Amino acid sequence: MAEAADNQGASPTPARRRWLRRAIVLLAGTPVLAALIYSPAPRAEAAQAASVDVQLTSMAPTAPVKGDTLTIRGTVRNTGAETITDAHVGLRVGPALADRTSIDEAAERTGFRAGADPGEVDPAYAVKIASLPSKISQEFTLTVPVNKLELDKDGVYQLGVSLSGVTESRPSEQVMGIKRTFLPWQPEAAAKRSQLTYAWPLISTTHVTAETGSDELQTPVFLDDSLADELKPGGRLEQMVTLGKDLPITWVIDPDLLYTVDAMTKGYRVRSAGGKPVQGKSKAVAEQWLNSLEAAVQGKKVVALPFADPDLASLAHHGKDVSGTLGQLRPATDKAKQAVETVLHVPASTDFSWPVDGAIDPSIVNVATSAGAHNVLTRSDSLVESGALGYTPSAARPIGAGTTAVVADADLSTAFDGDMLNAGASTLAVQRFLAHSLALNLQKTDEPRSFVVAPQRMPSVSQVQSMAEAVRGLQAGRWTQPADLEAAAAAKPDPGATTQVPGAGQYPEALRKQELPVSAFEKIRTTQNTLDRFKVILAAPDRVEIPFGNTTNREMSTSWRGRPEEARLYRDQVQDYLIGLTEKVKVVPKSDATLSGHSATIPVSVQNSLVQDVHDLVLRVKSANPTRLMFSQNEQQVTVQGDHTQTVKFTANATASGPVEVTAQLFTKDGIPYGKERTFTVEATEITPTVMLVIAGGVLLLVLAGIKMYASRKRVAARAAAEESTQPSDESPDTGAQSTEGSGTSETVDR
Repeated sequence: MAEAADNQGASPTPARRRWLRRAIVLLAGTPVLAALIYSPAPRAEAAQAASVDVQLTSMAPTAPVKGDTLTIRGTVRNTGAETITDAHVGLRVGPALADRTSIDEAAERTGFRAGADPGEVDPAYAVKIASLPSKISQEFTLTVPVNKLELDKDGVYQLGVSLSGVTESRPSEQVMGIKRTFLPWQPEAAAKRSQLTYAWPLISTTHVTAETGSDELQTPVFLDDSLADELKPGGRLEQMVTLGKDLPITWVIDPDLLYTVDAMTKGYRVRSAGGKPVQGKSKAVAEQWLNSLEAAVQGKKVVALPFADPDLASLAHHGKDVSGTLGQLRPATDKAKQAVETVLHVPASTDFSWPVDGAIDPSIVNVATSAGAHNVLTRSDSLVESGALGYTPSAARPIGAGTTAVVADADLSTAFDGDMLNAGASTLAVQRFLAHSLALNLQKTDEPRSFVVAPQRMPSVSQVQSMAEAVRGLQAGRWTQPADLEAAAAAKPDPGATTQVPGAGQYPEALRKQELPVSAFEKIRTTQNTLDRFKVILAAPDRVEIPFGNTTNREMSTSWRGRPEEARLYRDQVQDYLIGLTEKVKVVPKSDATLSGHSATIPVSVQNSLVQDVHDLVLRVKSANPTRLMFSQNEQQVTVQGDHTQTVKFTANATASGPVEVTAQLFTKDGIPYGKERTFTVEATEITPTVMLVIAGGVLLLVLAGIKMYASRKRVAARAAAEESTQPSDESPDTGAQSTEGSGTSETVDR
């Protein structure tokens, strides 16, 4: 550990004297001898690193004090071709590391180098392994009293756990493999302790669609039932609550998650392969999780992100120029506070925004604060220090316009980004986290400082467990004391700290590639415009405003990062579903009609297949040839009850015979066309005055002919009567006579 020299000005410690003696022995002698000893080391290091893989699966206590016994468990695996014999696992303690850079450099080292690495502590504590065949693993447990480690001053010490042994080709004992970790040593409470805030994020992906049931509660439809896996015992979100409830943390919550789980407790449906949603089965799991969370947050600070955790960088870079997009942020913030207070019954702060990975530029800051937040949670690898201070300043940085950048420490925040399923990786990550936190407190400054940890948004189960282990390691409070996020934002800023927001060109390209494109925000605007035209005709517009408003926020969620196809499909499905709803109110297709006579009525029907009434609609009919067919009134107000059809009658007047095309179209009260127009043909058979004269003349001739026939018959009857009077007879005269009437009918309209 020569690269990690102790430069704190104290006299050499026993451990340091021991290290110096070894270095002197190795470096003494002629230059030729020194070269012979040192020059093969890189090749030997590579060979030995490939011989035995050493893994440290646990270390307890993670931050020991005087009188403790350090226990390190792990495994050794022979990765070489030869059996290793007469082996042992030993512990090596180096001098205190000088600073955080030394910690990072030490963490990157892999192989063993004689002269640079310290010797083993008392061999009596080594674990002997008689034989370790090729490709075989063996567990070990090292138990060493802390007072045997000769840790005489506060600081971060590097520990090395090595396996030494011999093989047939290497008969002299050599170090075959080594694994390094860190031991933070602060046995007594420091006179000056840093405040440390750990943000504990409760965030998930989008699970709820825009679809709801027709029942009173509008039962939501979920994309799938995967959220139940996160909520059930052992699941990611269950572990976040179970482990977080006993830790000094600040809960950072996406209110959409609360609404989603709360909806599950009231009953929900899930999309199925058959198309028809099926009943969700995880109501009890949701209830249990929500009850546990409500108990866990009592008395704790809760920060509510804007509803659905909108992607602020995407909004700033691609969405702000699409009209109406930024207007969604304020309602998202308002809903956030209401959700926490309604579901968890605790107050929540909505004064924080959190761009992805804490990466900011001026446009992101502007968007982040546009909804009213005054604090932007960023990270030290975005708002980078120049290094002139010589120490890490407090998290709070005023960046102008009343906005505070709360700068989370990048090393602490990314400590558990990797795969923590491997116990060895988790153990090393926890010890490195504790080492950095102690190194921060040991930096040369008399000013009290406040540090923030903002981990990944959706840590895995193993990452959550590692995070919790690290926070527990700090609970003794010997070099840190817990603080909440609001306190960190309000802490006195360091006047020498960087406050210059990086330019747009410094925004990470990898993050930029994951942003929602402009087309996404244009599609969202199209959906919003469709919704605006739809809700004005509804008697209960909140039944669509609320679910679709929430869905609009979800379409902008940070959770779509890295999933562009899923995001596009979600937006398409939202638009398609909304269009399907609007088409439930329509003019019923009409067959052609016949208009006989000068004037008649034409019925047109409007169908409402929604469960609620529609009103403020205007139905207009238009004749393609007004000189042949015209309407005395071409528009009428329409109100249709839910799941009903209303027929509206229009009076039409024909001035000439022949077919005329008629169009029927619904409009909103603002004169905007609604739905599809319907076209049908009216066949006009108008009876003109000439035809009427002809008909009248024919009737007159018939009447005159009848009169003439009647007079003729009367004369014949008179003569017959005269003749009979001169000739006696018993017969009566034939008096049978008939008259007929004609009646005419007229058709109206064929519906």
